[in-house]
Amino acid sequence: MLLQPKKTKYRKAQKGRVRGVATSGTTLAFGEYGLKVLEGGWLTAQQIEAGRVAIVRTAKKGAKVWIRVFPDKPITKKPAETRMGKGKGPVEGYVAVVKPGKIIYEISGVPEEVAREALRLAASKLPFKCKIISREEL
Repeated sequence: MLLQPKKTKYRKAQKGRVRGVATSGTTLAFGEYGLKVLEGGWLTAQQIEAGRVAIVRTAKKGAKVWIRVFPDKPITKKPAETRMGKGKGPVEGYVAVVKPGKIIYEISGVPEEVAREALRLAASKLPFKCKIISREEL
């Protein structure tokens, strides 16, 4: 099941720009290890879910996983081979706006090697450069 808001104030949102660095969600709050994003952009609900599945499959039982981002921005797309004009297209899906320095996933309850491997696999599913961080390093 993909993440998406139950209810939104507005059906469609403007595109906006991703500028600056993240101010909140930049330190580990729940787990022992985390995946920090080094670039800004959009993270789709599908990408978030793919990363989560990769972590859960690798870490197996005993692992607790936290997802620190939520896709709450609606993205629209016009149908293929449609002429210009005639308004904005229907909502295609949802994205989370991510700035550099934001932590996306956190994990605990597993050995360091397992956690690092799980986060490495999750990072390969994402469209950004990522860095694995731990509590010991901080």
